[in-house]
Amino acid sequence: MDKVESREDYLEAILQLEKENERVRSIDVVRKLGFSKPSVSIAMKKLKDQGYIIIEEDGSIKLLDEGRKIALKTLEKHEYLTNLFIKIGVDKEEAEDEACKIEHAITDETFEKIKKYLENCK
Repeated sequence: MDKVESREDYLEAILQLEKENERVRSIDVVRKLGFSKPSVSIAMKKLKDQGYIIIEEDGSIKLLDEGRKIALKTLEKHEYLTNLFIKIGVDKEEAEDEACKIEHAITDETFEKIKKYLENCK
């Protein structure tokens, strides 16, 4: 996994956890992604240093504007592609897995063109 893909996965996970919980902590990210505590701790420090998140005194993780922007775009791609794959007959679990891979590989421009094309096909 490259750095951009990893960053997007972490930010997307934080966003999803925000929707599920009042408070997001590193241990929640560990559980969601299945990574080790030390790996997540290192990643959170990097995301904080890069200005994507803040870590409150109580350990809560909050997305900053740029981190939220990336997380929202990544989640949109993931959900759209997953739903598309399910509609064309791909098993739900496989659709999730494939969408996770593809969401990082395509540009925002390509994604928007795919969405526009499919909307015109309806």
